[in-house]
Amino acid sequence: MNAAGRRRLERWSPWALLVLTVVVWQAICSAFNVSEFIFPSPARIWEQLLEFRGVIAAHAWRTYWVTMAGFGLAIVVGLMLGFLIGSSRLAYAAVYPLMTAFNALPKAAFVPILVVWFGIGIGPAILTAFLISFFPIMVNIATGLATLEPELEDVLRVLGAKRWDVLVKVGLPRSMPYFFGSLKVAITLAFVGTTVSEMTASNEGIGYLLISAGSAMQMGLAFAGLVVVGAMAMAMYELFSYVERHTTAWAHRGSQNQ
Repeated sequence: MNAAGRRRLERWSPWALLVLTVVVWQAICSAFNVSEFIFPSPARIWEQLLEFRGVIAAHAWRTYWVTMAGFGLAIVVGLMLGFLIGSSRLAYAAVYPLMTAFNALPKAAFVPILVVWFGIGIGPAILTAFLISFFPIMVNIATGLATLEPELEDVLRVLGAKRWDVLVKVGLPRSMPYFFGSLKVAITLAFVGTTVSEMTASNEGIGYLLISAGSAMQMGLAFAGLVVVGAMAMAMYELFSYVERHTTAWAHRGSQNQ
């Protein structure tokens, strides 16, 4: 297979796998007559998605913009902390272990605390999305800066470059592939954080919809909400992949030609 055919196959392979999964799912539900209250079929989920499209759209919009707010905050904080940690050995040694320990804490446990501090609403959801998504960004920026080759840095110093020049003009551009890789991971985590918070500390959003639908035994509607969250996360993932391909193609040129 030539290079063009291989790229075309790679482009369509996720959609082919998705269609295959839906077909097998529907076949199993139909063959074994699985109750929709236990495991709804794709056809039933689609029916509920159409029937409650207005309600789902309103909750999805709330989840989307709250997630984007928390994710934007995560980008700012992650970039600043990543730059600080990656540019200083002392900061790396002092901060990185603490941040690793913090990341190990279950973020769902913070939701009741955030409710006490900020009340029920968008505050806990935004902060939960932030807390769960800033760590990958920080780690990847710090890794990109900390792994700058000593030989390259020595050459630049000989040529008169200051430490700040090396970090800003060489380190940060070199960290961009790490940065976009972290964005694709962090955005999915941000949606998880928002949804988890909405399940316990909100009266709007997909998380609230999941709890309401589950309480009413409308499993098709609950799965429809999950599908919408997955679709939003996948759309943002593809957006960052598109930007990455058009801004850091130099970092992937070798692998694309294989």
